[in-house]
Amino acid sequence: MTTENADFARKIAAHLDQGTADLKAGTAYRLQQARGVALERLAGVHAAAPALAGAHTLAGGPRHGTHGPSLWSNGRLWLGIALIAAASVGYQQWRAWQQLSELEETDAALLSSELPIDAYLDRGFQNWIKISDE
Repeated sequence: MTTENADFARKIAAHLDQGTADLKAGTAYRLQQARGVALERLAGVHAAAPALAGAHTLAGGPRHGTHGPSLWSNGRLWLGIALIAAASVGYQQWRAWQQLSELEETDAALLSSELPIDAYLDRGFQNWIKISDE
């Protein structure tokens, strides 16, 4: 512990001691008993920790000092990415189909009209079609 940490710890301890100075003897005793029980439980947790660490590793927990599974090893993340990619490709295909359908309708309307073939070959008519489609 550094000197700054030690000074800070002493200041906290002094404030805590001031706060407990006004407590009744019975209250202080009950707090002391509760602290003892808490420390016993803490010691029990630390004693069981090595045995549980092996079980945690076997159950798929962190290994070799890691802090858990990587974000990229999460199956739900990859499922989400796959769904987004599939939706994007599907939307692109739908838009291409829509555009093709519009072109087919325009071609069918032009070919079913009663214009002579020479009108379709006229450059001015082709330019007029391009302008009117936009």
